[in-house]
Amino acid sequence: MAAGARSERPAGGDGETAVVRGRGAPAPWAVRALAMLLAFAGMVAFGVFLARMTLEPSAASVSLTHSNFRPGDSIRDYLDQPALRDTVKQLGGNVVLGVPFGLLLPVLVPPARGLVRVVVVTAVVMSLVELTQGFWVTGRTFDIDDVILNTSGALIGYVLLGRRLGRAVHPRRRHWWHRFTGGPGAGA
Repeated sequence: MAAGARSERPAGGDGETAVVRGRGAPAPWAVRALAMLLAFAGMVAFGVFLARMTLEPSAASVSLTHSNFRPGDSIRDYLDQPALRDTVKQLGGNVVLGVPFGLLLPVLVPPARGLVRVVVVTAVVMSLVELTQGFWVTGRTFDIDDVILNTSGALIGYVLLGRRLGRAVHPRRRHWWHRFTGGPGAGA
């Protein structure tokens, strides 16, 4: 058998099989720990980036800013302006800013794994960022459309890759009700 290869051999008399790891194959806990460490580092880096992008004062734009509490108003304003580059930068940037939540949250916080949970956590965090901008940062204001776009980005990140990453790092556990519903490991 080659190094790192796996083989199956009977584990007991009832037809169960056990996986035997070859030499050099990492233990599953080590792979999960490394994935969580990388996700944590990614979230810290993202947090620093988010703070720099959203919480730095912009004295030059004080006269240009206004709060937006009506969903869709800012998006409509950007879509109506002739400068496509500014529209893509503003709208696309807010969507991209939410993607790391959809990717990293399911890996770092297993209880937050799930589409609705990722959307709710992202909306809450981004609302807090927007409120902080509106109250304490010069030249920045609260914009509900930014929250909507950030949350949409988290949704996209979760659907494209975050769900798979979360399940790879934190496999589903067998619960007592799986005996009756046919869930993971049912019948074993």
